[in-house]
Amino acid sequence: MRAIWKGAIAFGLVNVPVKVYSATEDHDISLHQVHNADGGRIRYQRRCEVCGQVIDYSDIEKAFEEDGRTVVLSKDELKAIPAENSHEIEVVQFVPSEQLEPMMFEKSYYLEPDSKSPKAYVLLRRALEDTDRVAIVQYALREKTRLGALRIKDDVLVLQSLLWPDEVREANFPALDTAIKISAQERDMSAALVESMAADFEPESFTDDYQVQLRKLIDAKLEQGESLDTDETFGVEAGDGGKGEVIDLMEALKRSLDRKRGGAAAASGAADSDEEESDDGGTEDGDKPAKPARKSSGSRSSGTGTAAASKTSTSKATDTKTGTRSTAAKATASKGAAAKSTSTRSTTAKSTGSQSTAAKTTAGKSTGTTAAASKSTEKPAAKSTTTRARKPA
Repeated sequence: MRAIWKGAIAFGLVNVPVKVYSATEDHDISLHQVHNADGGRIRYQRRCEVCGQVIDYSDIEKAFEEDGRTVVLSKDELKAIPAENSHEIEVVQFVPSEQLEPMMFEKSYYLEPDSKSPKAYVLLRRALEDTDRVAIVQYALREKTRLGALRIKDDVLVLQSLLWPDEVREANFPALDTAIKISAQERDMSAALVESMAADFEPESFTDDYQVQLRKLIDAKLEQGESLDTDETFGVEAGDGGKGEVIDLMEALKRSLDRKRGGAAAASGAADSDEEESDDGGTEDGDKPAKPARKSSGSRSSGTGTAAASKTSTSKATDTKTGTRSTAAKATASKGAAAKSTSTRSTTAKSTGSQSTAAKTTAGKSTGTTAAASKSTEKPAAKSTTTRARKPA
């Protein structure tokens, strides 16, 4: 056994140093809770309701609530209470043992002499034996002032802790107030039954049947192999609950950051591809109007080669047809590429002067056309370009 407390019995002017041991123990088989799906241990955490963190036992204080107000009491403040610091078992009176109400008995402790000479211990024990009385004592143990009875068991002083009078409830059952008539025959029969069951109390003859049967069940499951490796039932240690949550939080933040960076990179790549497509579309749009220009110039050049002096109306009709073909070609080009509409509009919105220059360049490139014919074609080309610019508008 291990001593749970040290003190001294104050018996008049005599002090009896003693060590206190717990005289009782629980024989129940200790069971813990597990998850029925995987056998993992179930743990209860001390979590703060304000900050939500798991709190270590060293950071926990006690508090009292009354009328909506809470008073926090630190460990140092509780230890500073005078009664808590007392290690004295004070004998206040000696009473007959039959006056003690067994319902007041709470817990029993063995007292061992804690001095080189146990003479004072033996003297107190003999005094209790000779007077056949019980010593009523007061002492402080585990942050509580207690009432106790000092008696003898097998030459050992036993400290029996007692409940305070206000801790014992009164039995108040209205049904017992009713007058019940019992016949003499019934009383005699009940007395005979009691005599037939009379015996001396021997605690060793009684067993805890439930614990015995529970032990048999556990042994049977072990023999049949219905057991788990105990190490596998443990996850994160009880004190590492908070650290585990921090690791999970950091992992979640890391994944979120990587996902965000990946999304930004994908968006940047899409933007670059859109810019490349728009650049390609602008080049195509720049080339596409030139092709109809060549066709119209070619047709005009061939028309000029066959008839040196064409009428103005014929030239306008030819230009109108050419403009219509050029517009159709532009529509087809704009349908083929999604990003070409802006380039087409900007190309269409060019000034008349730049269109005239483009027409001159196109006319200059055509083969089998004389310089005079190209000059005469330049003016109608400029007009036709103007017509094309107006038509889409």
